[in-house]
Amino acid sequence: MSLNGKVENDVQSSTASKLLVICVDRDDDVGEKTGITTPVIGRDACIEAAQRLALEDPEDADSNAIFSAIKTYEDLISKGYNAQVVTVTGVTGRGVQADEKIAAEIKSVLKTFHADGSVIVSDGEDDEMVIPIIQNVIPVISVQRVVMKVSRTIEHSYALFGKFLKMVVYDPKYSKFFLGVPGILLLIGGIGVVTGYTAEIFAVLVSILGGAFLIRAFDIDKAWANWAKPTPEGFIRLFTLITGLILIAASVPAGIASVGVENIPADLGILQIIADNVFVGQFISGMIPFLWIGIGTIFVGILFNNWLNRKLRHISDILRVIALVSVYPTLHQFTNILIYDESSFSLILPLVAGFGVTAASATILIRKYKKKKDIKS
Repeated sequence: MSLNGKVENDVQSSTASKLLVICVDRDDDVGEKTGITTPVIGRDACIEAAQRLALEDPEDADSNAIFSAIKTYEDLISKGYNAQVVTVTGVTGRGVQADEKIAAEIKSVLKTFHADGSVIVSDGEDDEMVIPIIQNVIPVISVQRVVMKVSRTIEHSYALFGKFLKMVVYDPKYSKFFLGVPGILLLIGGIGVVTGYTAEIFAVLVSILGGAFLIRAFDIDKAWANWAKPTPEGFIRLFTLITGLILIAASVPAGIASVGVENIPADLGILQIIADNVFVGQFISGMIPFLWIGIGTIFVGILFNNWLNRKLRHISDILRVIALVSVYPTLHQFTNILIYDESSFSLILPLVAGFGVTAASATILIRKYKKKKDIKS
């Protein structure tokens, strides 16, 4: 057996005496598709997990990553190293919960096999995102990525293209974008040609296409589906979102009302109004209360939802609300500078106070979270 050149060099240059070969499956394909409980410890158990995963889903690259980890383990053993191989998994949604589960599984393995170095085996960048978390548990000596060898024949390319077309046509996840959006555009375009409103219809088509790109790029459709789930938390999210958006929209007329249209000379152009510090300051001053309350309503809805679901993200949600409140005095003072021509140095006090409140809150919350985590572990 021949050990991977990079891995061998990394291992030889380290001082580790006991090595743990870790195969990372961050989205828990092993658990979801095979029902196997992780961590999977040992060569035979990993072989069984890889075989069952390959039988359940032959196209999943994670089974090859497990086999690669087993081969790396066998190569290390043949070279005389004291080693063990394990497969650890996260959760389907990835994120913080997945990373914490991976860290907890590695800790449980280290209770029985006291390794002082690790070799990470993964099939892509997503799994490797958890490496900094693993480094907090055990030193990472080397990282090995498994790259699948695929056929480059014309027949294989046709097969892949046919599979892609079938997925686009029959899979609702993809067809609504690849077929639905072009279908709407063609339908509206045809109506525009028939009715003669070509220029107007073109503007509508561009707007729809741009909106579709934005929705898909930022996963707005998935976010909306999660927000609008028919659960108590879903109704709370939906209510706070709609209320927040209404308040945000109301901030614009509130800002205009604070300026007072009757106070603006009739011969003053738009550019001159925008360049006038007093008008801009009055507009922002009238706008920010509604704007801040609207944004805060949405943030509080997210916080309340995560708190009800016992998700760890509620800590960052609390900090988000605190930061929003802390920034308000600075923005208010900025409008005073514009309206009353106050000194710019008057921004220093609210800036320092806002930063201090945010930093102190972050420190307290993080310490509290770590204390709870230590008690649980």
